[in-house]
Amino acid sequence: MKKCIFLIAACVLFSICDAQERKVNVPESDNRLSEEVITVVADKYEHDFGKISETGGIVNYEFKIKNTGSEPLVITKVTTSCGCTVPDWTKEPVAAGKNGFVKVTFDPKGRVGDMTKTLVVYTNGNPESVRLKIKGSVE
Repeated sequence: MKKCIFLIAACVLFSICDAQERKVNVPESDNRLSEEVITVVADKYEHDFGKISETGGIVNYEFKIKNTGSEPLVITKVTTSCGCTVPDWTKEPVAAGKNGFVKVTFDPKGRVGDMTKTLVVYTNGNPESVRLKIKGSVE
């Protein structure tokens, strides 16, 4: 009896999972993603500080964020993976074809060893979020 109940539950679970993975075909005329007007491109997605002195003080890097679309780009927020990493960014809308920035400040004090930190940049564009990384080795 237990095997029968288990088999039925497994079949139901499989059916639910299979149904969730099916894609709905959207006609070309209804596909609003083809009408993208704001696109986000970073000059690079990862910066390597190399060797950083723990006592050398704070280090900074500025990523350039380009609006390759036709409407203004707004960076709504930037989050970081660690409190030792502080972001700053362009607060005003970035016009089409122009550049904004995401500046990251890293404090190496008390963080000896290899480090990799992630920043997530949230925008009104496509994609809605962009991942940037910094890395280095604190000595």
